[in-house]
Amino acid sequence: MHKEVVLIACKDQKGLIHQITGVIARHGLNITETKEFVDHAGDRFFMRIEFQGATKSEVLEKELTLILPPGATCQVRKQEKRKVLVFVSQEPHCLGDLLLRHSAGELKAQILAVVSQHETCRELCDRFDLPYHFIPVKNLTREEHEEEIVKIIEPYSVDYMILARYMRIFSKSFVNRYPQRILNIHHSFLPAFVGKNPYEQAYERGVKIIGATAHIVTESLDEGPIITQSVIDVNHSITPTEMAHLGQDVEKIVLARATDLILEDRVLVDGRRSIIFE
Repeated sequence: MHKEVVLIACKDQKGLIHQITGVIARHGLNITETKEFVDHAGDRFFMRIEFQGATKSEVLEKELTLILPPGATCQVRKQEKRKVLVFVSQEPHCLGDLLLRHSAGELKAQILAVVSQHETCRELCDRFDLPYHFIPVKNLTREEHEEEIVKIIEPYSVDYMILARYMRIFSKSFVNRYPQRILNIHHSFLPAFVGKNPYEQAYERGVKIIGATAHIVTESLDEGPIITQSVIDVNHSITPTEMAHLGQDVEKIVLARATDLILEDRVLVDGRRSIIFE
């Protein structure tokens, strides 16, 4: 049966759950899952409702917005496979994991193509019969390179872009063109060790755990809202190269989990943080 999701973020006030579910009931819809969270410190209310039934999404969204406090955000989204492009540089582990999950039907996504500034992962994509767009950076400024990327992106009309160890920093204008639509995996437990060479930074600091973080890309490097994180134990004998090898499994799991959450509309962004309805 047809499924849709309502995502709401607004100022908290009494009776919100009753009012919201009442609107959905008047449309003759069957609520199959509901979760809410109240941030008492910030006086903010967040809610995710999954329902079944036929309705006009724009009408339901308008009616819900009318009963919510001023400044509320309300989205009604169909539960369907999202169109996705994957970006990669030279390391294939995160890309390969996503392609295997996609091939097995485990992702609620249609991966349309892969984009890279290197040829390294072309053969891997060929095995999955996926288009591979090679956009070299030689003799191009960052802005010129991004213009070439946009020419690739636009015809696909994608919902999300997943950076599977894509080692390029997007400009502010590019990120703002696709707000909350770019997901990145960073190979450290943010906010520790942002930017380049986090495993080397971790080794120099003598950490006892290393991790990975999946986050929404914003104009501030590695500071976007965090979606998922995980860690593993290490000790003084582990070299940066060994850390990088051990970290690959963590990176794959963290990125796959974050991708699922995004595709299933279980993420609400609230400023610099995220609310996750698992």
